[in-house]
Amino acid sequence: MSYLTLSITLIFVIIPLILSKTFKLGLERDTIIAAVRSIIQLLAVGYVLQFVFNAENVVYIVLMLLLMVGAATQNARKKGASIKGITWKLIVTFLFIEILTQSILLGLDITPPTAQYVIPISGMVIGNSMVLGILFLNRFTAEMETRQNQTELILSLGGTPKQAVHTQLITSIKASTIPTIESQKTIGLVQLPGMMSGQIIAGADPVQAVLFQLLILFLLLTTAVTTSIMLGYLSYPTLFNQRMQFLRESLIRE
Repeated sequence: MSYLTLSITLIFVIIPLILSKTFKLGLERDTIIAAVRSIIQLLAVGYVLQFVFNAENVVYIVLMLLLMVGAATQNARKKGASIKGITWKLIVTFLFIEILTQSILLGLDITPPTAQYVIPISGMVIGNSMVLGILFLNRFTAEMETRQNQTELILSLGGTPKQAVHTQLITSIKASTIPTIESQKTIGLVQLPGMMSGQIIAGADPVQAVLFQLLILFLLLTTAVTTSIMLGYLSYPTLFNQRMQFLRESLIRE
């Protein structure tokens, strides 16, 4: 695709602008900002990745992965700002997910240890982990705020902090993983995944594209469940003191 062809595709930006203006939705500004930012960010990333792929230097690959983790952390921490130390909890979670998945992929020789494979797969894993982290934190903080009296009641009856937040944790973990699990139930019937479609458009054999897409789907399942569980069990202890008392004031902005 050339830059001229890309400019023609801006018609898909103009259509929602016209609709927003016609129906007075007030989405014009956000639509333009989103389009401009996506163009700038993706083109910049494209040139950076081109450099990294050509260099095939481990240092550059690690720097790209750290940049992804940093960006994901910065975005996700906003939803969990009420939890003390959420920034380092997110960093630990994202790094663990990345190390776990890449260790399996590279250790079992499933994918080659090259930037062309490591960076795109890591981007999907970290990006999905970020989304799941946001979903979990949003639900968990809401559950904790809603069930404060229930939490204190369980503690007053001799329950441990883990027992006091059990319902909130399980509910939040399930709620955050449902979108990933449900979307995979209809994959191939309702939607064709982006990576699979991209490979087919690029001329890859459809069956090979499906096999690679299945690898990504299985990765995302691990990412979804592991992210929610790790964040949950890293977060809830900070809501209690050493005497196992619930700290209502802990649910405040950092």
